[in-house]
Amino acid sequence: MAADLYTRYMAASDQWRAHRKGCPPCTDGRSRCADGTGLWERFCRLQDAYLTHLRTG
Repeated sequence: MAADLYTRYMAASDQWRAHRKGCPPCTDGRSRCADGTGLWERFCRLQDAYLTHLRTG
């Protein structure tokens, strides 16, 4: 499970960074477009889950 969670976490990070590069509202760091909000939230959820797994695993 940990490997799958890590893979999804890293993919979400890559997707967020790729989106942020080409999206002016998301680039400034103060706001996010609708797509960027979803990507950021997914990244945060997976990051939290992965870090929780490390602490409790």
